[in-house]
Amino acid sequence: MMVMDRIALILTIIGGLNWGSIGLFRFDIVAAICGGQTATVSRVIYTLVGLAAIWCISLLFRDHRGDSDAA
Repeated sequence: MMVMDRIALILTIIGGLNWGSIGLFRFDIVAAICGGQTATVSRVIYTLVGLAAIWCISLLFRDHRGDSDAA
């Protein structure tokens, strides 16, 4: 698995956990850590998570049969 794939998966997991906390507890972890939803740092994190999710779409369509990492 490429380094970029791992970074994208980590960011996507972070985003999923954040959405889970919003859905279950109405608590936005990113906003709480970074100073609100409209703070520049929060917006950068939200953007990176969104881009990572788009990158992860490509994982669905890749041929992993030749990879030595594939399980």
